[in-house]
Amino acid sequence: MSEARGGRLTTHVLDTASGKPAVGLEIVLYRLEGESRSLIKTVRTNSDGRCDAPLLEGEVFRTGIYELVFAAGEYLRSQNLRLPDPAFLDLVPIRFGMAEETHYHVPLLISPFGYSTYRGS
Repeated sequence: MSEARGGRLTTHVLDTASGKPAVGLEIVLYRLEGESRSLIKTVRTNSDGRCDAPLLEGEVFRTGIYELVFAAGEYLRSQNLRLPDPAFLDLVPIRFGMAEETHYHVPLLISPFGYSTYRGS
């Protein structure tokens, strides 16, 4: 896997139950190499449901396999929603590959009983 200088990784989270950005949701980013999973960073979403800076960019951006883990359950409980115990969604992992030196945007749409993602722009 080659090192890339021009790529970047971003995300954002929208709460589809409320129709608003998911504020304060914790996101953990890992890099996967074979059986190894390395923590890269932990961030929280801002008032727009986004991170204040790209998760990866410049010298630290490398192509490869990554995983974003969204703390959906913690966020949903903070919204004073009546959730079952245990909640249907708790940690939402999204594993994806980045093969090019370009912008990868991996958004998450969440509600108490479902989620969706896609490669955004």
